[in-house]
Amino acid sequence: MQIDLTGKKALITGGSRGIGRAIALRLAAAGADVVINYLRQKSRAEETAEQIRQFGREALILKANVANERNLQQMFNEIQSRFGKLDILVSNAASGVLKSALELTLHHWHWTMDINAAALIPMAQHLTRIMPPGGPATIVAVSSLGAIRAIPNYTAVGASKAALESVIRHLAAELARSNVHVNAVSAGIVETDALRHFPNREQLISGSLEKTPAGRLTTPEDVADVVLFLCSPLSTMIHGQTIIVDGGYSILG
Repeated sequence: MQIDLTGKKALITGGSRGIGRAIALRLAAAGADVVINYLRQKSRAEETAEQIRQFGREALILKANVANERNLQQMFNEIQSRFGKLDILVSNAASGVLKSALELTLHHWHWTMDINAAALIPMAQHLTRIMPPGGPATIVAVSSLGAIRAIPNYTAVGASKAALESVIRHLAAELARSNVHVNAVSAGIVETDALRHFPNREQLISGSLEKTPAGRLTTPEDVADVVLFLCSPLSTMIHGQTIIVDGGYSILG
């Protein structure tokens, strides 16, 4: 069964690389026009946009810090001006401080929480403003196993992802009757640029490989496949859920 998103307009925050890029390309391959949000690496955003255009789809790149309300207002105004609407919001942009709990400051905490969790609330508000009247519209957030597992140096990020999953549930309950489908995808260990910042990177990779029943690491494309499913009519009755994509790693305790 082929998923057809022709005519849909999608925004992927943090969409220039890694999981965000894989999601953008998967949605474009299914027929969606895609907005790539980035903050620092314009050249990589342009590379992703060019790949989207190779599918015959429109691509728009927009620089914005998702934790800045003025940036968000400008970004969504530009999307409305260019496309007239937004059908799909994928909240993938993430940041955070990788330190032990005893080394964290409140600045570290607020920075991580604002980008990874709090930003979804104003983005959802903007989506409902420019979505098609009566819907459907889709929100998918990218979470991680740190929301439910203790991972070394992951206190702030893990807490922000737990908060993100809670926001997803509350948004789903509020928006379901408006024909907005809100869910999250939680990825296992994925070897992306973000993983390079972990001081215990090699240990995480080797430990995950050893404990994953599927026998390999999760790829960005694995995550993108589930996001595509959640953006399709096949997932109409899935609301407020976090779907774990980890090759079975989390079921072993």
